[in-house]
Amino acid sequence: DQDSWFLSFKAAMELGAAHRREHPDAFEARLEKGRPEDVAHFSLTSGTTGKPKAAMIMHKNLIHMGVALQEIDPVQPTDDYLSFLPLAWIGEQMMTVGMGLTGGFAVNFPEEVETAMSDLKEIGPHVMFSPPRVWEGIQSRIWVDISESYRFNRWVYERLLKIGYRAADYRMRGRPMPLGLRLAYAFAHAVLFRPLKDRLGFLRLRRAYTGGAALGPDVFRFFHAIGVNLKQIYGQTEITGIAYVHRDGDVRYDTVGKPIPGTEVKISEEGEILSRSDAVCLGYYKRPDATAELLEGGWLHSGDAGYLTEDGHLVVIDRLSDVMHTASGEMFSPQFIENKLKFSPYIKEAVVFGNQRPYLTAFINVDPQTVGKWAEDRGLAYTTYMDLSQKPEVAKLIQGEVARVNEELKEPLQIRRFVLLYKLLDADDDELTRTGKVRRKFVHEKYADLVEAMYEGKEKTRVRAVFKYQDGSVQEVETEVRIHDLKPVPEPVGGTR
Repeated sequence: DQDSWFLSFKAAMELGAAHRREHPDAFEARLEKGRPEDVAHFSLTSGTTGKPKAAMIMHKNLIHMGVALQEIDPVQPTDDYLSFLPLAWIGEQMMTVGMGLTGGFAVNFPEEVETAMSDLKEIGPHVMFSPPRVWEGIQSRIWVDISESYRFNRWVYERLLKIGYRAADYRMRGRPMPLGLRLAYAFAHAVLFRPLKDRLGFLRLRRAYTGGAALGPDVFRFFHAIGVNLKQIYGQTEITGIAYVHRDGDVRYDTVGKPIPGTEVKISEEGEILSRSDAVCLGYYKRPDATAELLEGGWLHSGDAGYLTEDGHLVVIDRLSDVMHTASGEMFSPQFIENKLKFSPYIKEAVVFGNQRPYLTAFINVDPQTVGKWAEDRGLAYTTYMDLSQKPEVAKLIQGEVARVNEELKEPLQIRRFVLLYKLLDADDDELTRTGKVRRKFVHEKYADLVEAMYEGKEKTRVRAVFKYQDGSVQEVETEVRIHDLKPVPEPVGGTR
């Protein structure tokens, strides 16, 4: 009987009450049988380098992580937290379950996915945790709003933001601000930063975290300029989300902080970040081979390259497998350059290529919101994202943005050619992980012909674009994609990382 699969809530409650009467100690008995080493839940890895694996997170992992983070950043029962990210993500489990159980705060949920930002403003949380894409999106929306305002408002914003940047830089260096700067910042905060934070829902925000992927230093610096105590978290699914975090008063743009209490860290001879603590998972479900590699030698192998500063801060360079060398032997981190590109409000995503190649190239996704608004303001008509991305005027706009990034890079690491992709990279197409990280190897293989065209000196190439829609339908479109060139610029004084 198909109807037997469905019960009203009232009927379910009655069944539960009857079971309770017949077995009054059943719930307590199950609790007694539970052990700290029991698996609490399966958490899928992000799948940056392959298909996601199910990490077995134990009860003790969540409790240890929550207690350790509490020692650094205690929360109060009166605090509010907004849970608006997928609960399958370890970062959300870390905050809502780990911190929620060990510290205790009110966990709020948005009414709808689409209302998350307006709900954020209404709730005004004390604690917030979001991946870089959220912070980048907020910063981009602020920029769009300012660009649409009156010229005087833009003038005020630019000058007060410069004061914010100066104040943030003093704080980052651990240096006391001169009296004049303190007074100027107090004025800037009262006139601009406080109203801006109130509009965003950040007025009660005591501390905020970012993790799950790298956040560009320029975006990080922006939020500190307006007075948001944003801190980097570094960890992974297999260590229950967090192993390193900035401390209040010791925040730096280029590091992810120090280990949380109870976490040991070392750097292998190959430069890989290794950790161990009671937050390390049991292993991968039905993957003993992968588990053995993950926990080889009793240490959690992160797969990330990094190093420790003299005072114990961790600097993450990139995925160990993603650190590349040009044909001339110049080492570079594609992620570092991608983050610089994404600081532009017009660039939503970037993928840099150049391993064993004579120069660097890139795929770029334009931001449909900001570039769309830019096009509308100039009377530039378009129909679809594909149409917008291939407009010569848009190409010229992005060319200027890439050229500005090139000015900050030494010549061998400058982007020499780029393509404006005709579609947004999408997790549903396996091009991104669910946390927004680029699946670099997959993207390179999927668009191999387009990558090769950039290195063959072609000015344009034809591609067959495949679009998948939510209703399951698939559409194939053949289109022409232009390849854009940039001239090398003089190397900046002192070079770059």
